[in-house]
Amino acid sequence: MKLADYPRFTVIMRGYTFDQADAILQAMQEFDHQFAVEMTMNTEGAIDHIRELNKRYGDTTYIGAGTVRTLEQAKACYEAGAKFLLGPHMFTEEMLAYANEKGVLAVPAAMTPSEVNQMFAQGADIVKVFPAAVVTPRFFKDIQAPLGKLPLMGVGGISKENAKEFFENGASYLGLGSGMFNKQDIEELNVKNLAQSMKELLAAI
Repeated sequence: MKLADYPRFTVIMRGYTFDQADAILQAMQEFDHQFAVEMTMNTEGAIDHIRELNKRYGDTTYIGAGTVRTLEQAKACYEAGAKFLLGPHMFTEEMLAYANEKGVLAVPAAMTPSEVNQMFAQGADIVKVFPAAVVTPRFFKDIQAPLGKLPLMGVGGISKENAKEFFENGASYLGLGSGMFNKQDIEELNVKNLAQSMKELLAAI
């Protein structure tokens, strides 16, 4: 997968059943690659979910893995069809080298200028600033003043109410988790309402 193709928004699927994840993917089909989907590794059946979702939607949606913490997990995700790997912390050099070798996007997390610089120097495609709400949108502007424009993703506390401010301050990508959708819509597999939530997010920016 090429960095230029990666969408601005990533929907984080943590703890969803397969049917719930499938409903979100159904709702996503009208948005033409404006969202990527991250299935977190601490979700029961994550590898199987990634594999099956790719069979159903891999031609129209970028599906990857999140909460990837080890090289072994990275390998399992790639073999299941993940197009990108996100982590909650910095990746090891071996994980970054593996992702680069296989052509999947590597998105480790970092929170300081030194960590961000190190991850890019070792081969990260995007660096996830996590938790973004703690450092505030201004962090993205301030860190790029000395380091230059960087492909940074804000994750943690992102919502339709603050997404625009993060982009205005220099974030290139945003990841949204539990606050993206109404809990009842998830539980009831309400594809129409799930799609409406995506429309509202896009309209907010």
